[in-house]
Amino acid sequence: MTQTETMSEIKQQALVDINEAQNEKELQDVKVKYLGKKGSVTGLMKHMKDLPNEEKPAYGQQVNEVRQTIEGEIDSRRELLANEQLEQQLKEEQIDVTLPSRKIANGAKHPLTRTIEEIEDLFLGLGYEIVDGFEVEQDYYNFEALNLPKSHPARDMQDSFYITDEILMRTHTSPVQARTMEKRNGQGPVKILCPGKVYRRDSDDATHSHQFTQIEGLVVDENIKMSDLKGTLELLAKQLFGEDREIRLRPSYFPFTEPSVEVDVSCFKCKGEGCNVCKHTGWIEILGAGMVHPNVLEMAGFDSTKYSGFAFGMGPDRIAMLKYGIEDIRHFYTNDVRFLSQFKAVEDRGEK
Repeated sequence: MTQTETMSEIKQQALVDINEAQNEKELQDVKVKYLGKKGSVTGLMKHMKDLPNEEKPAYGQQVNEVRQTIEGEIDSRRELLANEQLEQQLKEEQIDVTLPSRKIANGAKHPLTRTIEEIEDLFLGLGYEIVDGFEVEQDYYNFEALNLPKSHPARDMQDSFYITDEILMRTHTSPVQARTMEKRNGQGPVKILCPGKVYRRDSDDATHSHQFTQIEGLVVDENIKMSDLKGTLELLAKQLFGEDREIRLRPSYFPFTEPSVEVDVSCFKCKGEGCNVCKHTGWIEILGAGMVHPNVLEMAGFDSTKYSGFAFGMGPDRIAMLKYGIEDIRHFYTNDVRFLSQFKAVEDRGEK
């Protein structure tokens, strides 16, 4: 049998094998059989050394044509097999669009998240900036920068979670205010809202928790007065508890504000007439506030003769408990789906 006949026979057999291949593996085996290092077509080149020099170019060209033909057929077959596989897959995975869809269970925002976002939205609309801070804080920023000296009872080891003598879990979000004022290098205005978790060594019961959330606000600028604070707090009370709410300010004491006030809002349930929510007083205490103490301004680098400011702090846990009639603060942190699912459609501001 001549080399040309052998070449033709290899080519024909290769085409048959290619057409009989039913998957990628069989096709690869055919490729190795004919075009691999020990394949039939590769073996044809070994006979070139026995040919006269003038026949070698033509012979080499013929072998290359056979190789190219086989490679082309393999590529075509591979594409055909891929299309057939895709069609089969589409047929098997066909979806009947007329079938009713699966019902997706809708979740609900946690009542604390709902309350915090409502407060944040209000203050963002007033031009405040939301600022986050460290939950593990330095003693200086948690106490000293806020006018709480070493001898202050709030610094007692029994009331705070100390990690070292100078590091503790923050007991309020006020350190965020101190750090922010320090970064401003004595230049106002400062308008910030600081939400976050805080930690105190309280015994867990229906109204106390060792971890809870707090939101504090701070405004520092020239000519900030007590009337600015009162107007801001009135707007907050109306936003949270309804347009017909009123507030009253009672004198109080906080080391970082002077003067300091406790803020009460008229009871949203009994409209001030007296009920179990307000303990028959007609008023509910919701937050503490005051004008920023000059010492705090000076320690943060502000000129207290030029700048003044107000600060306020509230517990979203307490506000959410009042707003939604929740009696136990521990419900917020137990992740009971039965409890959380009750807040899917509560948008009535607690008035119904």
